[in-house]
Amino acid sequence: MGKSKRAIIIGCGIAGPAAAIFLKRAGCDPFIYEAMPEHDDYAGLFLNVARNGVRILQELGVAERIRREGVEMRIMSFQSGSGKWLGNVGQPDGEPQGYTIKRGVLHRVLREEAERQGIPVKFGKRLVDLRMTGDNVIAYFADGSSVTGDFLVGCDGIHSRLRQLILPNAAQPAYTGLISFGGFAHRAAVPQQPGTQHMIFGKKAFFGYLVKEGGEIYWFGNIEYPGTPTRQELEAIPEAEWRRRISELYQDDPHPVPEIIRQTTSKIGVYPIYDLLAQSAWHSGSAVLIGDAIHATSPNAGQGASLALEDAMVLAKCVRDIDQLPQAFAAFQELRRERVERIVRYSRKIGQRKHATNPVQVFFRDLLLPYFLRAANKQATDWMYDYRIAWQDQVAL
Repeated sequence: MGKSKRAIIIGCGIAGPAAAIFLKRAGCDPFIYEAMPEHDDYAGLFLNVARNGVRILQELGVAERIRREGVEMRIMSFQSGSGKWLGNVGQPDGEPQGYTIKRGVLHRVLREEAERQGIPVKFGKRLVDLRMTGDNVIAYFADGSSVTGDFLVGCDGIHSRLRQLILPNAAQPAYTGLISFGGFAHRAAVPQQPGTQHMIFGKKAFFGYLVKEGGEIYWFGNIEYPGTPTRQELEAIPEAEWRRRISELYQDDPHPVPEIIRQTTSKIGVYPIYDLLAQSAWHSGSAVLIGDAIHATSPNAGQGASLALEDAMVLAKCVRDIDQLPQAFAAFQELRRERVERIVRYSRKIGQRKHATNPVQVFFRDLLLPYFLRAANKQATDWMYDYRIAWQDQVAL
């Protein structure tokens, strides 16, 4: 047995803690560095972890906590802006499609599991530079500190600083033309349908919601938005103005959409939707990128978190089974690239179906969507949701 490799993990969201846990199991010595000054277990809205991602959480030993704190997904029910039911995707029995969970909860569960396994997590460590020297990589942080390791894993999101440093000519995130907004309502009189997410092609904007046991409602909306907005630009618009705009968007839509908006007293989050499709390289020297840092997907397919979890497991297997890091990183890219690019394209295509507001487009969408939904119920997406990774299987060059 040689000396264990010291792994520097940049980012403590979803991919970072998952990669650290798997790398420790693979015999490495991981350390997590997060740019935020402290953890925020209430940050963001919510996301879906599909059943392929839940299997990775099971391997990590935290799936039961996600099942307890999340909302089971079994059926997506689609409705037109006039109130017409268009069809369902999913089945009421069998394995759930996945779980909807607050983003901050998923971050907390993964971070706490990493810490429970003795993996150090350090906050206030914003990466600004790195240097590769022979067999080592040195990461430099904004607070003036630095750390040396055998390799570095970038889990720092779609606007990854590490990607800028190691792949300066990499493709940049592309704006999809949509923004997403959402929040939590607590007093709207909406009955719970266990396991059901409701999707509504509203007259002016798309809307989705689910009701958690106890009555809390998770909701989101999508609408076309001009230019190439940044999150900071959208956040600069006063929340009162967003509430007014969103209320106007949905005021003529069927019940319970307007009621959910009225009963939302918590902060409404607003985010531009970007994705990141094809990159010629995912690694350079002793540094590699995973998750949104190298293949961010729009949320339409509900696969962002699951792909990050898959990446974490596959990368650790490659480092475990292939001694030379450049070859291990190359194998990781080869194993993952085709799948993630297919999902990014698929998710972008779903988002384009939400754009229809022209009466002719709306007519044909509502006419054809039931056929697409029936096709989805005939295992047309099994390639995405039933993808499996076995930890014990060896990776070969």
